Amino acid sequence: MSMKNPVGQRNLVLILARDLADKLASAAFIVDHEGTLVYFNERCAEILDMTFAEAGPMPMEVWSKDFFPSDLEGRPIAAEEAPLAAALRHEKPMHRTMRIQTVRGKPRDIAVTALPLFAHADEVVGAMALFWEHEATGGRA
Repeated sequence: MSMKNPVGQRNLVLILARDLADKLASAAFIVDHEGTLVYFNERCAEILDMTFAEAGPMPMEVWSKDFFPSDLEGRPIAAEEAPLAAALRHEKPMHRTMRIQTVRGKPRDIAVTALPLFAHADEVVGAMALFWEHEATGGRA
């Protein structure tokens, strides 16, 4: 068995990320190197109002628009400016507070930290976004 199996190592990193996501209290959303959604955990399902089984894998062009990302003032955020896409593109952690809509149309303010996932120092194989509901100072409306 060769240790130089890039596909196997990519898959292993994503499998380990999924395993980690299931153990976190935060919502976790995982994409592969092309930005295709490959998994999100139960806490993420609670925030998005749908399970991963309902959503299934989806390309970045779909998930980056389906949740209507905007800043907290309601200005749309371009797909490439979202933390997860930016972490993939720039190969470094990104953070942002933003607003999304659940599949039922409910707005949710979230703080997102996205981290690139590497199989090797020079090979990004995906990214994981960790997020939680963000409450503005002064309480919720």
